[in-house]
Amino acid sequence: MAAVVPFAPDARFTLLRAPAAEDDFARDVRIGLTAERKWLPPRWFYDALGSSLFDTICFLPEYYVMRAEAEVLTSFRKEIVASFGPQARLVELGSGAARKTRILLDEMEDVEYVPVDIDEEMLQRSARDLLRDYADLRVTAIRSDFARPSVPLALLKGARASSPRCPRRTVVLFLGSTIGNLDPDQATAMLRDLRSALAPGDALLLGADLRKDRAVLEPAYDDALGVTAAFNLNLLGRINRELGGHFDLAAFRHRAFYDETLGRIEMHLVSTSAQQIRVDALDLEVPFVAGESIHTESSYKHNAETLASLANASGFSIEKTWIDARRWFADVLLIAS
Repeated sequence: MAAVVPFAPDARFTLLRAPAAEDDFARDVRIGLTAERKWLPPRWFYDALGSSLFDTICFLPEYYVMRAEAEVLTSFRKEIVASFGPQARLVELGSGAARKTRILLDEMEDVEYVPVDIDEEMLQRSARDLLRDYADLRVTAIRSDFARPSVPLALLKGARASSPRCPRRTVVLFLGSTIGNLDPDQATAMLRDLRSALAPGDALLLGADLRKDRAVLEPAYDDALGVTAAFNLNLLGRINRELGGHFDLAAFRHRAFYDETLGRIEMHLVSTSAQQIRVDALDLEVPFVAGESIHTESSYKHNAETLASLANASGFSIEKTWIDARRWFADVLLIAS
């Protein structure tokens, strides 16, 4: 299937744009930094520098997540693709460069691929590369936030109504461990929203990082080279660049630890001294005592029980689970009930 063909966006590429969601960095910074326990949403990690740093993290020796999932997809690719059925429509939430998706596309024919990402430039670039490498692929890209997946799926349904094609089973890919960035209530709400846009029998292939020893987990979020620390600290740099913040990044340190009771990694930025930080665009003074932290990310780790509970609470049933040899990562096929 990997015959090289010229890029022909007029024939095999469509770009749809969902209405822009309200993304208010300033609002979230004000709310988070004035809370009793300071916090910032992890979605704001990903400016241009943050995205570049995260790409580097994915290839660090300590960060096993990408390699573990690639192992799952490679080892079981024929079985996974067979479970999709013929002529599936693959909708990928947070598609990025679609590196791991290629493992599945290599085994498929007559595919309609629907990447969903907020970065239109990335959608264009990855579509160009995919259409060059896969002769019978069609790409319908959707620029959209995937926090409410019913929004891009409704847009796709509307486009299909005006240009009908043969019926296809929708298979949603939510790879990586992004589901872990949502607390249990948020994860359930997101999957319920997704289920509302699917037909019975449609499927979701969900990537989930599994619970394991802290000796493996903590270095994955606090690597020896300090790339994850730079990724975390860049959030303060972004406030400086975009909101006129006066954070001295050297006056904060990165901290990551595993909370076994909650089953999650937490990332924090810890103030090394008592200080007061001004954010000009917000006309805000933010006080810190020594040792006070900003909670920037939680990454929940799952097991069979938490995955079953998540599926049941959101209108899915688990059909099959594939796990890597070290039992560190799972890709789970859920069927819309």
